[in-house]
Amino acid sequence: MGELFVMKCPHCGYEDSKVIDSRDVNETIRRRRECLGCGFRFTTHERIQTSNLVIIKKDKRREEYNREKLTTGIRKACEKRPLPTGAIEKLVDEVENELHRLGKAEISSSAVGEIVMEKLKKLDHIAYIRFASVYRDFADITSLKREVDTLIAAKDIASQLSLIPEEKLNTSVKDYSIRPKDRRRR
Repeated sequence: MGELFVMKCPHCGYEDSKVIDSRDVNETIRRRRECLGCGFRFTTHERIQTSNLVIIKKDKRREEYNREKLTTGIRKACEKRPLPTGAIEKLVDEVENELHRLGKAEISSSAVGEIVMEKLKKLDHIAYIRFASVYRDFADITSLKREVDTLIAAKDIASQLSLIPEEKLNTSVKDYSIRPKDRRRR
């Protein structure tokens, strides 16, 4: 039997609320709730847990799959990148869906890492390189350069968001030279 989960109000802690609205959003159910104690309205997201997944680490240890751990790693890779709101959560959902589609009770951490890298490569190349540099543990700058060259060779770099506006990408370096400040004598 499943556990009974009490939804506490985040405002007053009261243990009863009513559902005002319910919608399917991607792989989750979004519920708009109202606290029966104080009337505060809040949103919850419910996700179906299909099965317990076990991750086999590189040192052969087994660890229960942890969504938060995966999300944290992806967030670090995507830090300060111009990604749309919800892109990381959507990516984690896609990774989880792919893991469950494999239909295995145990999956190696390397298989999870490869799936994440494929998804990150499509989302943001900088985040992909950051994740890959930790995951693949590049031994030297040459192996990192090789990975960047592979991305460039794929010729889909232009389809990704850039931190530098397009018109400034084509400006030469000399246009940004530092000029001495105007010094006035009094």
